[in-house]
Formats: sequence, C-alpha cells, structure tokens
Amino acid sequence: MGIDLYVNKFSTPSRAALMTVRQLQASVNIAINIKYLDLPANEHMTPEFLKINPAHTVPAISDNGFNLWESRAILAYLCNQYSPESSLYPTDPKTRALVDRSLNFDNTIMTAFREVLAAKYFSGVDPPEDKVTAFHNNLKVLDALIGRSKYLIGNHLTIADFSLGAIIANYHWFDFSFSGYPNIERWYSTLRELPYFAEINEFSKEERDIGWFTSKQNK
Repeated sequence: MGIDLYVNKFSTPSRAALMTVRQLQASVNIAINIKYLDLPANEHMTPEFLKINPAHTVPAISDNGFNLWESRAILAYLCNQYSPESSLYPTDPKTRALVDRSLNFDNTIMTAFREVLAAKYFSGVDPPEDKVTAFHNNLKVLDALIGRSKYLIGNHLTIADFSLGAIIANYHWFDFSFSGYPNIERWYSTLRELPYFAEINEFSKEERDIGWFTSKQNK
C-alpha cells in the first residue's frame, strides 16, 4: 500500500518532507504516495483528511493506519522506521541532539523571514528596527553554526539540512543576498547540487507569489 504523504508544494515544511523522502528512496525501498492538497480549495478541511490530521495542516502522513503530522516528527519517523541506521537522523545521542537543536532553531529562522522579508514584500512597509536586528542576529547564529562544515552537522547530510534548507529557499524567493553570511551561502549552494533540490524548492516569481498566499496551513 505504501505511505500516503499529504503536502502542498509551496508549504515550506512540506518541501522538507519531500526532500527527506527523495533522499531515503535513493537507498531504501520505500513506497510513498504523494498527495498534493489544494489549500485554497480547502482540500485540507475534508472529513477524510481531518481523520488523518485534525489540525488540518501539511505535511501529514498515513502509514497503514498510523497517522502523523508536524513536519519535524514526520522527518524523524520516516528515518527511524525505514532507515534506522541512516546518517540522515544519526543514532549517536550527541549528534542526534545537534540535529534536533537545528530542527528547533529552524522555527526562529522562519519567523524572522516572515516578519522581515515577507512582511515588507507583501505590505510595502519597512519592518520595525528591532525585527530587522533580530533577523540579522539569527542569520549570524546560523552562519556560525555551519562554520566550515559541509552541512549543518558536520559533513553528513541530515534532516536538519532539509528543514532549514527549505526555509532558506524562501529567502531566495525574495532575492535576499547572503553575501554577508558566507557559510550559509556555501552550504545552500551545496544543497542546490542535490538532484531533487531545484525541482522541489524553486518556482517562478508568479508561482511563488500565489503560493505564499495560499500555503498558510502548514507546520
């Protein structure tokens, strides 16, 4: 039967789940049925979907009767269940803790994006100075976390790269320059070399503008 994965292609957490699936499928025989939900058409509010996810957010999965939502939980579950020895979600407690830390920090980076770049783009109003300061401070932290490593956690790709990479893709949607953050810029360039990255994360300007307005129901 396979796993049903419910997503919206413009949803940032959905894109993290899609990248995780593609990476897992490169080494594990795992059947995934991708089900794209049209959020403006309220496909996430149907009785059938609410049985799977009463929070009506995407992504969500139904794995032969086991239902799960919240993107970070989904990324970890897919690795634990179908590739428990994968370096995508390391088994070493300390390394896994660093992955978990980055997965939690991604919400800070996403909030900064919404409050500064997206807010100004769609309202035409400059964000408050304190929001701009926090925005740059958070990017400095991320730049420092990456350091000279190839990926977020050392030299091995993990689900943290997918979650934060999908968010940083949003920054690029709004033509933000990472020239002041060389480690982020280098790391993101490395992610873009993944064979599925552009397919999942890059859209035309028209698609991006429509998508940002219509993908609010995501976690």
